[in-house]
Amino acid sequence: MPDLRTFRPGGSRIVAYGVSVLLIVLSTIIGVALPSYVTFTPFELATLAAILITVLALLHAVGRSVVRVSDEGVEVVNGYSRRFVPWSDIKGFAMNEGAPWPTMVYGDDERVILFAIQRSDGPYAREAMTYLRGRVT
Repeated sequence: MPDLRTFRPGGSRIVAYGVSVLLIVLSTIIGVALPSYVTFTPFELATLAAILITVLALLHAVGRSVVRVSDEGVEVVNGYSRRFVPWSDIKGFAMNEGAPWPTMVYGDDERVILFAIQRSDGPYAREAMTYLRGRVT
């Protein structure tokens, strides 16, 4: 049976999607509550929409971070970038004292931060690091 694990951020994911919902709800309430004599030009509306979409996209980038571990290697999704590293290339995992996220070291001392595992998640982060370090041969 294959050994598959997926790690996602806890608190930051809740905050990212919670703030997204709050931002949409508040924008809608404010838009509806404005008096009828307040009007916006098409350019102003487009600017407001662009700002809202940009903030939502950034919040989604935080929320979608994930580390997927398989028997073949580790897939890391940070924001909108995705990287797969086979176990044969992985040299180790480090989480220095005070660092908010661990780092995967591979290849010729290349490093990638694992945003999906956050020190602020406490025991979950420690369990994830123990698991990942145990998989390195």
